[in-house]
Amino acid sequence: MEKEFTTVSIPTALYKKAEEAVKGTEFKSVAAYVAHVLREALAKTEGAAEVFSPEDEEKVKERLKALGYID
Repeated sequence: MEKEFTTVSIPTALYKKAEEAVKGTEFKSVAAYVAHVLREALAKTEGAAEVFSPEDEEKVKERLKALGYID
């Protein structure tokens, strides 16, 4: 499987901090580390995007009231 890459610019100070963070880890480069951190951050936001609409929330509340779980 061939991977495609692109370039992303970050501030030099941030790059230097990432460079220090990579030392002594399994990451072979700053790029590998940044890709890992970005994947983790995106995975967290993907789950958070699934929220009820106000209409759906109201339907759930009505159902819970009908079942006697809330007043």
